[in-house]
Amino acid sequence: MPYKINVDGLQEVSEMLTRLESRAGTAASKGLYDGAGLMAETIKRGAETIVTEPFHYAAVDGVTTRYPSPEEKEIILNASAGIAKFDKNGAEVNTSVGYRNAGYAMLKGKRKPIPLIVNSVNSGTSFMKKQPFVRKAARSGAEKCMKAIKDAIEAEFEAMTKETGGTKT
Repeated sequence: MPYKINVDGLQEVSEMLTRLESRAGTAASKGLYDGAGLMAETIKRGAETIVTEPFHYAAVDGVTTRYPSPEEKEIILNASAGIAKFDKNGAEVNTSVGYRNAGYAMLKGKRKPIPLIVNSVNSGTSFMKKQPFVRKAARSGAEKCMKAIKDAIEAEFEAMTKETGGTKT
């Protein structure tokens, strides 16, 4: 015995889902912007923990490595981590946070790229002790950033469903 089911409102649900899909990229961008801003702030706080010592050449008095100078730390603090332009691919949005395009600074009378100074401090060199402040910030701040992204996206979708007349279950 065949059964017949009549359902009203599926067209409205379909239209609402189509509108939500078309605005998913915007929601993802807003969430990513919040998370990236939080990560940039976390990296800046990490840079404040860099241990320094007055500048000296590493091969002096049998000392083979050194900590960054206060001037190097100041350059990093003044540059702050930046947020790259968003790369949008449909509903997927990507970006990076770091010092890649931070520019140049004068250090001991020489013009040096800021990313070079950051990498020297973060990863160490043959003459500088490493202080992985970017890695530590990324690891410690990842969970908070993901929560900020998720919260912003959920808030955006909540606003969209209210606006389109949808219901949240």
